[in-house]
Amino acid sequence: MTRTSFDYLIVGAGFFGSICANELKKRGKRVCVIDSRGHIGGNCYTEERNGIHLHMYGPHIFHTSNEFVWKWINELVSFNNFTLRPVANYKGDIFSLPFNMWTFSKLWNIRLPEEARAIIAAQSSSITHEPQNLEEQAIKLVGTDVYHTLIKGYTQKQWGKEPALLPASIIKRLPVRFTYDNNYFNDKYQGIPIGGYTQLFTKLLEGIEVRLNTDFFNAPLPAYDRVIYTGPIDRFYGYKYGELEYKTQNFKHELKEHVSNYQGVAMMNFTDAEVPYTRIIEHKHFDYKESPHTWISYEYPVAYKASVSEPFYPVNDAANNEIYTKYKSLAEKEEKVFFGGRLAEYKYYDMHQVIESALQFMRNHQL
Repeated sequence: MTRTSFDYLIVGAGFFGSICANELKKRGKRVCVIDSRGHIGGNCYTEERNGIHLHMYGPHIFHTSNEFVWKWINELVSFNNFTLRPVANYKGDIFSLPFNMWTFSKLWNIRLPEEARAIIAAQSSSITHEPQNLEEQAIKLVGTDVYHTLIKGYTQKQWGKEPALLPASIIKRLPVRFTYDNNYFNDKYQGIPIGGYTQLFTKLLEGIEVRLNTDFFNAPLPAYDRVIYTGPIDRFYGYKYGELEYKTQNFKHELKEHVSNYQGVAMMNFTDAEVPYTRIIEHKHFDYKESPHTWISYEYPVAYKASVSEPFYPVNDAANNEIYTKYKSLAEKEEKVFFGGRLAEYKYYDMHQVIESALQFMRNHQL
């Protein structure tokens, strides 16, 4: 039997691929990691500019209630105590996010939870059935005023579709609170790695051969025995059953010289449809960084085109999930190719979830 150069070729240097590479190295396996981008870390990649760590693909706030995952990641990096408390900008008016009593108080000039519940109940009374789409789910959760002010326009921009055409599951992730608590996440642990995320992947991939700017489908590859694939599953199978749909976006990063504090918050969402970008990120607030300048990033939603656009979030509606099921059935028949992560599983993962998934994958497989 011919000895291959590598036991495993891992496609993708994000969380799933990097964790698998690290675990395989511990087992004495010869591993090569490739990534089509020019950096490691996937969408979590951060880059230092002028002393500020930029989240180059949008904000990534680590949060989890899983103590095992929290201890695992803290062995690699140290975290600050950042908590996400974003705001929404609707035609110049500022509202607190996630939806909580500060939001309802500003919108309806009320102060008591029972007042907010009564208004929402009245405004959502037409939804007597199980919500069938995002629009119905949103109205059921927070009423028509919040929906039209803070959800509808933002969602249309973000997904490029009317909310009535999107699955209800998307909006279920957003917290709704009848308290004056504007901490976005409910998890026990939350923070940003001090020094950015890229260092975490550098540690995971230490001592492992990494080849960047290397596309699995059209670049020369080393000899290998098995593959762990974390890219888009539809591309792996040549779009045999059609293209899966993703939400994607472009980023415009801008240095604001002689401006020490541009918007006073790390994340400001622009919820009216007329503003072309969905949000502005001011990165220094993630690190509580003091400086005479600041970096901001505009997020612009764009139409997704397979093999051209960067896929971000799967559109898990019925049509796309049906297509994915066909690809999954092919993947399950593979003997030397393993699929994992957000793109290969066509599944939305928060960071802590993909870490847990990758570690569980390695526990389940005697690779």
